[in-house]
Amino acid sequence: MTMQSKSLEVRKIVDRRTLNDFIGVVDDIYRGCRQYVPDMESDVREFFDARKNPGLEFSDVQGFVAYRGGKAVGRIIGIVNHKANERWHTRNVRFSMIEFVDDLAVSGALLDAVAQWGRQRGMTALQGPMGITDFDKEGMLVEDFQLEGSMSAIYNPPYYPRHMEEHGLTKETDWLQIRIRVPAEVPARYARTSQYVREQMGLRIKKLTRMELLHGGYVKKVFDLLNAAYAPIFGFSELSARQADDFVEKYIHVLDLQLIPLVVNEQDEVVGIAITIASMTRALQKSRGRLWPLGWYHLLKSLKVQHEDHAEMLLVAVRPDYQGLGVNALFFDDLVPVYQSYGFTWAETGPQLEDNIRELSQWKPLKPQFVKRRRCYKKTI
Repeated sequence: MTMQSKSLEVRKIVDRRTLNDFIGVVDDIYRGCRQYVPDMESDVREFFDARKNPGLEFSDVQGFVAYRGGKAVGRIIGIVNHKANERWHTRNVRFSMIEFVDDLAVSGALLDAVAQWGRQRGMTALQGPMGITDFDKEGMLVEDFQLEGSMSAIYNPPYYPRHMEEHGLTKETDWLQIRIRVPAEVPARYARTSQYVREQMGLRIKKLTRMELLHGGYVKKVFDLLNAAYAPIFGFSELSARQADDFVEKYIHVLDLQLIPLVVNEQDEVVGIAITIASMTRALQKSRGRLWPLGWYHLLKSLKVQHEDHAEMLLVAVRPDYQGLGVNALFFDDLVPVYQSYGFTWAETGPQLEDNIRELSQWKPLKPQFVKRRRCYKKTI
């Protein structure tokens, strides 16, 4: 499908050339932007490859590139996640990886391309930015554009939200991120609670070895936990066994398992997990998201040799029957001294839903700073 308005046209990704344009359009948009953290180019390419992306087993996707005068000036992906639509009784076409120059005609043409593609598949609403799963980046940044981005969340220019509003999209939900200073010692509230859950509930922290993760059945245990914990969360769709295996295969060699505490009960059941990593912001910026020719060096240095000064707390999940019982205190009790030993002075969470009061309130003893509000937009099509 090609749509034209004067010299503006939107083309589907159909070959290597249009995919290269899709990837390369961000170079001009973010040139000189110190806050922007690029995606790994290989991850973007693999998103469209059914052999590499297990989410395509239950989702239809189509990428589009906007051109003006033959030059790429914007991009977008349309996603129909059939599993999520069935779970939430919706007919949403999601948009993802949207980028565009400050031109309302460009952003409008991209959104219209996804809306039309979605209508052809029976969809009735446009929603995004949302990926296939919660492991994909979601939520357009609407505040704190001066703060540096991260590997796990979207950064976008300040004009993006204005474009969404001009095109009639409205807020569906917001996320917040939380920044904390790593304290000199574990806050007393966490220390008392963690002692109680260890002594009275028989819970303990477990750190996996790579052998246990690969061959001890823990991949299934962890992903069963994630599916149970996140089932009620906005937009979530159940993660498949192939998605679990793909995640481990992709990241097993870069994960530092000392930064990933599990909580297990007396039956050795996994009832909680916190996935945190050393920040890779500088490495991704220096590598520009590319492994070659020297990107691998910056990434390896960041992961294995010289950590940055902060950690990214990607997710915390607790089994539903253990939620609200103090399990999270065990994570803080474990991670604070580990972060100190790594030289981390602060940490930042991934996006947290603004109405998840229980999740947000657990950070209070650490004097949290709520930053980087980001938004999911929606529009009837």
